[in-house]
Amino acid sequence: MHSPTIPVTKEGVPFIGFVALAAIVFALLEWSVLAAAALAAGAFVIYFFRDPERVVPSEPGAVVSPADGKVIEIREDFEGSLQGQEVRRISIFMNIFDVHVNRAPITGKVEQIQYQPGCFFPADRAGASVRNERNALLLRSEGGESCTVVQVAGFIARRIVCWAEVGDTVHRGERFGLIRFGSRLDVYMPREYSVLVKVGQRVVAGQSVLARRPAEPAA
Repeated sequence: MHSPTIPVTKEGVPFIGFVALAAIVFALLEWSVLAAAALAAGAFVIYFFRDPERVVPSEPGAVVSPADGKVIEIREDFEGSLQGQEVRRISIFMNIFDVHVNRAPITGKVEQIQYQPGCFFPADRAGASVRNERNALLLRSEGGESCTVVQVAGFIARRIVCWAEVGDTVHRGERFGLIRFGSRLDVYMPREYSVLVKVGQRVVAGQSVLARRPAEPAA
């Protein structure tokens, strides 16, 4: 899997370079207002593409959030999953000020990646999970548990980036992609998992525990 640049993701480098060049040109031409505007734009681009380190929980069976943002929906939903079974979906909406690097919710092998072109409706709208442009990854752990994580493009977001490839093993909290300029992430997990978050709650990618696998029965 291709590793991103830290602490600013490599996808932001061209944007940072462009606004930095524009600021230099405007300064040389003594266009102070435009130079200041370019510097402000550059600061925002660096902020948007920031990629901070996270403390990943080590507890067994934990499913961590794949994105920074707000939980907007929790429901039983088969449509959009790659698991072939009844599952529960947790949807997280990222606004333009959230960190946009996406992280793996569980440790597992990437068994399937399914990209689907689609619309660009607001990502928090009902139906966006299956109607919008999306990229779904099916992860399967060594114990056989499966999880689908889906990157969903939104009204402003028009670029889904996925560094993971089929056959890769990703670890819980590991970076696997990003979506540029606001969108949502959906996580599909088995129905028997205990959900630990509520709608409206803010979560942190790779750090907040969304759900937990049931404990193994005592021998």
